[in-house]
Amino acid sequence: MKRAFKFRFYPSEAQAVELSRTFGCVRKVYNLALQARSEAWALRGERVGYEATSALLTAWKRTEELAFLAEVSSVPLQQALRHLQAAFGNFWARRARFPRFKSRKRSRASAEYTRSAFRWRDGVLTLAKMAEPLDIRWSRPMPEGATPSTVTVSRDSAGRWFVSLLCEDPSVTPLPATDAVVGIDVGLDHLLVLSTGEKIGNPRHERRDRTALAKAQRALCRKQKDSNNRAKARVKVARIHARITDRRTDYLHKITTRLVRETQTLVIEDLAVSNMVGNHRLARAINDASWRQFRQQLEYKASWHGRNVTVVDRWFPSSKLCSACGALASAMPLSVRTWTCGCGTIHDRDVNAARNILAAGLAVTVCGAGVRPQRNPPGGQSATKQKTPRREPQESPSFTRGRSQAVQYFRTASVEL
Repeated sequence: MKRAFKFRFYPSEAQAVELSRTFGCVRKVYNLALQARSEAWALRGERVGYEATSALLTAWKRTEELAFLAEVSSVPLQQALRHLQAAFGNFWARRARFPRFKSRKRSRASAEYTRSAFRWRDGVLTLAKMAEPLDIRWSRPMPEGATPSTVTVSRDSAGRWFVSLLCEDPSVTPLPATDAVVGIDVGLDHLLVLSTGEKIGNPRHERRDRTALAKAQRALCRKQKDSNNRAKARVKVARIHARITDRRTDYLHKITTRLVRETQTLVIEDLAVSNMVGNHRLARAINDASWRQFRQQLEYKASWHGRNVTVVDRWFPSSKLCSACGALASAMPLSVRTWTCGCGTIHDRDVNAARNILAAGLAVTVCGAGVRPQRNPPGGQSATKQKTPRREPQESPSFTRGRSQAVQYFRTASVEL
């Protein structure tokens, strides 16, 4: 299995200048190609593919205005065109919206190198157009005998440089099968509550740095726009955000790795997090908990190691249902943490929800439902959803939809090339 290993590195002054120029050229080529494809589709109804944009790139390099594109490695520029082709493929398949133009201030600064654009010898990495290897801090060992097939260099908003090495990892193998199953209920008082009764605490990483973050943001607001002092203040804010993100990601990795190693079947609940953050009283705490990242890590690690992840429908009343007798309570506000059922059973709200999620997940598995709840035709409803299906309106063909979106986006977008 191919796996990416990400490390931090510290470029020399010459390397930083070369990489910054490469980032700018990658963004320029991506925007030019997107503009050309959007114009062709909006005005003439013509689909322009990767081959045509690659020919355009050659022509752009020969012009006096864009001659600087020939001064950097050509491989990251070609990879930008391939990424644009993949973005359009996702759009036509209705997996994503219409591609957007990259911004110098807001978009991720990165460049991808294939094997023809870097040299890898005995753990020493040298990129094209560079005389010296990168000063990489090897925070963890690479797989023995691994040779990267793709190298991605990036710089985050805090000014940190990272290199990601994609290579074959033979250590990713299925774990021995076990009979352990667990239902997981996510929350805010406790990040996770398991059906076994175990509660995993919520460190609230953002709260620890809230005072420092507020002070840095106030200082940023006082700086004059586009000044050097404002740029320095922006980096200070970004570093605090990066520290919070790193702590949160590390904590989630430790939890998900432990759960996948110990459990064969993990049952979680499908949550509409984007809708839940509409509650402004809980939005900050929900974002800090990062439930979506927890689910992503759990799913890909389970696929690596031969574990099963079952997702219960979001409308399943896990908190209001008695796990002992099956009675359904009429209401269950968030302030109620412990409640007593008519059968006499005293429930901890979160533990009871985790047990109901486990039972519903096992029922979904027995009924043959998929891992994710099925919502749109022709799949139908989830096995745990009992509401009457609503008739969906017919959608227009993808050709008409794509062209209309391309025309609208091309007319209204502010293109930053």
